[in-house]
Amino acid sequence: MTHIPDSNLTPAERVEDLPRALRALQQAVREALRDHKLAGNPVAIWRNGHVEWVPPEEIPDLEGEN
Repeated sequence: MTHIPDSNLTPAERVEDLPRALRALQQAVREALRDHKLAGNPVAIWRNGHVEWVPPEEIPDLEGEN
């Protein structure tokens, strides 16, 4: 992740900032999916009660999404 944490917030305040944490997790997932797709690697997902492998050509492009 490239964002620098706010220095005026304590670690406890940053941990309790749920919207910020969710944004960070969403960004991490987007980056992981992009990296897998670019490397030609499938990703595992949980669907209908079991694990399914998504081939790299079927991984969605999530770059512009928030």
